[in-house]
Amino acid sequence: MAEADLHDLDAFVAVARARSFRGAATLRGVSASALSTALRRLEGQLGVRLLNRTTRSVTPTEAGQRLLDRLGPAFGEIAGALDAVASLGDQPSGTLRLNVPSIVARHVLPAIAARFLIAHPAITLEVTTNDSFIDVLAAGFDAGIRYDERIERDMIAVPLGPRIQRFIAAGAPSYLARRGVPATPRALIDHACIRHRFASGVILPWEFSHQGQVLRIAPNGPLVSTSIDISIAAAIAGLGLIYTFEEYLRAPLARGELVAVLADWGQSFSGPFVYFPSRRQMPTPLRAFIDFLRDDVRTPPSPRA
Repeated sequence: MAEADLHDLDAFVAVARARSFRGAATLRGVSASALSTALRRLEGQLGVRLLNRTTRSVTPTEAGQRLLDRLGPAFGEIAGALDAVASLGDQPSGTLRLNVPSIVARHVLPAIAARFLIAHPAITLEVTTNDSFIDVLAAGFDAGIRYDERIERDMIAVPLGPRIQRFIAAGAPSYLARRGVPATPRALIDHACIRHRFASGVILPWEFSHQGQVLRIAPNGPLVSTSIDISIAAAIAGLGLIYTFEEYLRAPLARGELVAVLADWGQSFSGPFVYFPSRRQMPTPLRAFIDFLRDDVRTPPSPRA
C-alpha cells in the first residue's frame, strides 16, 4: 500500500479510538481538518463509510469496526518493530501507552511514573484513565493496569504499587450524630448510602468480610455517581455514608471531615497489576517499564495461566 494510504489508515485508527476528530487531533499533534480530509480520502478509496459522524459523536460503522479490529493489532506490531529498532541505541526510547483505572492514576501511578521517566528520559509515557475493562491491545495500548479479579487468564501480570489495599466505610460527624453509627453491615439497610456507578452502568453491592464471614449489602441513598469527588463531597456534607478505597478517604479522615465506621468489617484485596498479552515481541518501552518495576518494587511477574 502507498505511504499516503498508511497515513490515512493511521488517521482512521486515531479518530475511531478517540471517538472524536478533535481528541484524535490533539493526540496526534495535527489539525482536526487534516484528519477529516484523510478520512474522506480513505472512505472514497474503499468505497464504504467507516465512521458515523454527528455534531456530538463519532462512532465506527460496522465496516469501520471490522477494519479497526484488524488494524489495531497491526499498528501495534508496527510500533513494536520501531521500538525494537530504537532499542539498539544507547538507551530505551519510544512511547509507552498505558490504560489505568482512576484510583491508580490518582494514588498509585504518579510517584512510580515520575521515577520511571527520570530513569528513562528517552521514553514518552501516555496514560489514559478508564474504569472499564477493555481489550488493551485492540485499543492501541501497550498494557493496562487493573485489579486481579478483572485480569483475563491469558495475560501476564506484574504487581504495581501496594500489594494490599482496602475499602472502608465512613460518614460525616453530623450524619452520624443524626442517624447513629451502624454496628454491622446489615444496619446499612436503614442508612442513607452514597453509591458508585461504574462506566459499564453497573452499581455493585457493598461487600464486607469479618472473621471469614462475607456480607453483601445493596443499600439505598440520595446519590449515585460515577465521580468519586462528588461522592466524597456529598459524604462530607452529611448526605450519607460512603464506602470506597481507603486512599480516597485518607485526607478527609485526617481532617475530621469524615469518621470511619464498621472498622472490623473492611474489605481487603490485592493491589493493582500491570497486565499485557504474552507475545514474543514486547515493545521496548514496555520491557523497560516491566524491568523497572522488578527493580523498584522487587516483586516477580505472575503468569495468569
